Order: sequence, then C-alpha cells, then structure tokens
Amino acid sequence: MPTLRILHLADIHLGMENYGRIDPATGLSSRLGDFLKTLNEALDWALHNDVHLVLIAGDIFKNRDPTPTVQREFAKCIHKLSSAGLPTFILVGNHDVPNALQRANTVEIYSTLAVPQVTVAKKPGLHIIDTKAGKVQIVAVPWISRSYLLTNSEHRNLDPDALNRAALELIENFIDKSAGELDPSLPAVLTAHASVAGAVLSSEKNIMLGQDVVIPKTVLADKRFDYVAMGHIHKYQVLTQQRPAIVYPGSMERIDFGEEKDKKGFVSVEIDESEKGGVREVRHHFHQVDARRFLTITANADIDFPTEEVLRRIEERAADIRESVVRLVIETTPEHVRDLRQDDIRQALNSHKPSYMTVAVNSTRPHRLKLGDKVVEQMSPKQALEIYLQTRDNPPTPERVQVLLKHYDLISTGVGDVSEAEA
Repeated sequence: MPTLRILHLADIHLGMENYGRIDPATGLSSRLGDFLKTLNEALDWALHNDVHLVLIAGDIFKNRDPTPTVQREFAKCIHKLSSAGLPTFILVGNHDVPNALQRANTVEIYSTLAVPQVTVAKKPGLHIIDTKAGKVQIVAVPWISRSYLLTNSEHRNLDPDALNRAALELIENFIDKSAGELDPSLPAVLTAHASVAGAVLSSEKNIMLGQDVVIPKTVLADKRFDYVAMGHIHKYQVLTQQRPAIVYPGSMERIDFGEEKDKKGFVSVEIDESEKGGVREVRHHFHQVDARRFLTITANADIDFPTEEVLRRIEERAADIRESVVRLVIETTPEHVRDLRQDDIRQALNSHKPSYMTVAVNSTRPHRLKLGDKVVEQMSPKQALEIYLQTRDNPPTPERVQVLLKHYDLISTGVGDVSEAEA
C-alpha cells in the first residue's frame, strides 16, 4: 500500500455572521464569504496535492438549523470532492446535532441520498473507507448528545455530572472495543469531536452547546491507532507527539477577538506502509490559511487633546487595518470623554478600509474614595464601618469597636437588641 495522505480539518462553522456586512449584490453576509474562502482553500489544496481522504472532524455549520443558502454553499464543496473521486468522511459535531434524537442532523442528507464518496458518522462506529491508496479504518466518536444518552433508561434520572460520567464510560468502552477489532495490516485513524484533558481553549467556549465531556489523553493515546484526528476546540495544537499524535487542526476562521492571535488552517497527514512486522511512520503538518485578520487597537486618551492621541494610534496601525475586523478601544476619563471628536475618529479609522470596525470608549473614574489603603467599592458594609472606626481622628478603643460592630450585626440581621448600657 502506498503512502496514505489525509486532509484533516474541523470546526468550519458556516453561517457565522458576526463582524460581517451584507453584500448588496448577493444579499449574503461578508463573513459567509470568509468562511467559504478558507474552506475552499483547504479543499483546493487537497485536490492539487494528491490527497486520498478528506476528514472533517465535526461542526460544519454554526448551528443546528443552517439556512438553505448556507447548506447549498456547503453542498457545492461536497460536489467538488465527490466529482473528483475524493472520499470525504464527515463526523457529526455538537453544532450539527439536533435537539431531539429523531430529528435529522445538519449533514445527514448526504448519507440519505447516498452521495458518492461521502460517509457521515452520526453515531460511534468503525468504518472501512476505500481510497486510491487502499483501505483505511476510521473509528468515529461523534459528539455524544444528551438525547443519545437518554435513550438508555438507566440514564434518564441522572444529574448532568452523572450523565457526563456515563458518556465518558461509553466513549472509553467503545474506543477500547473498536481498537480490538482493527486489522493491524491497515492504517487506522481515531476521530472524535470532544474536549481532551490538557487542551488549550480559545474563546469558542462561548459558543459551545451544552456541557463538555472531557476525555483523558490516555483514553485516546492507544498505540493501535496511527493518528487521532480531533475536532471541537478552535486552537491548533498537538497534544502528544508520541504515536499516535493527538491533533486539533483548529477552526478555519476566527470566530471573535478571543481568537485574534490564533493561526487558522488545516492539517495534512501522511501514513506510510508499515515494514514487515514494523510500525507505520506517520507525519503531520499544519497549513495556515488566509483567514480574516482581527485587530485590536488600544488608545490611552486620558490626556489633554485626547482625539489627537487616538488618531495617532490609528495611523500607527494603518497598514494592518485594511480588510481587517478592527476593534478600537479608547481608555479615558469622564473629564476627557467630552473632548473626544468621535466622528473624526470613526472617519479616520474607516479611511483605512477595514472589513468591519467597532469603537468602544471605556470611561473610568480617576480617583476612588478610600478609607486607609482600602477601596470602598471593594468592601462589605461591615468592613467599611470597621475601617472607618479605626482610621478616624479620635478612634474608639478596640473594645468599643467590637461593641459597635456587634450592634451593627444585630441591626443588619434584625435579630435581638443591644442593651442601652452596652451601646
């Protein structure tokens, strides 16, 4: 068997439209164009580099109900691969799963219509895929939904934590059982849409649906597999270089400013034919795509002539602003807010042709009332009273302080009374 070449990508999130504009010519969001552009960049790379299998590890769409337009655009991508005879394996992710078990998931139509060269894994299973380089075994662990677990009567009365433990047990048992059924003469890939212990999160945590089941690396790092293709976490990372490598390719486009510094792209994988009685050599490489840049510009405008300082900061980053999603953050004080010429600032920012821009003014008080070295806003009423008593010009004795604090407790709780002599 010749070297098997796989394109591994995940978390495409077609339909995400935040930080976008409507194209008046098409009526479509500019962000849909961004996400389709990077997806097609990856697929075109596969078609021009003799890739034998495209593996998408979940989350094709941004939510469970993509619009017909978004579904049409993804179908064009699938047709491109299918017509070229390139097999595509699609794992169902958390954004693809319906909220009721009997409802179809967002990519089920491809298996229902038996689209050539397309395999959709909506439940745990072992698949044998024919490629031009020979057969490859794929053990699939899609997102385990609450609806899937509740089909088992033993799980119906469990609390969320217990359900997570049940899901993890199901995953562990399935992977171990499937690994035991593998043909050692064929390449074997484990793919899962899930969180792995030790993985570094980006801000996609804000858009995840439901509570995560976190899989220990030891469950996935089974040497009977040649490679572990993960999806669900948007930051590219290799969790272990030892065989098998556990790899998140990350998302194809930035979702928000929490991913501003992240590289975006896909992973190519090469699995060599094993020597007689030996182990297959595996190589993987990250390829960065031309994703939309996100840029934060911070201007400290707590000075006289604050507008000029903001304009100076904009000019400093002029080369980076063009075609970027830009967030301008102005830090100032109430005294200087009225001096900001916001129309001039927006005009200057827009003159550098950002793809999208936002301007936020953070106005803070320069001084806070303090008692001693404590900030009042950070204290409870009782703490403020105690510090006041201790720091006044003629402080009462410690004993007197304790009596007054006791009096405060009784007043604040409405319980009991303090005798006149005590007070």
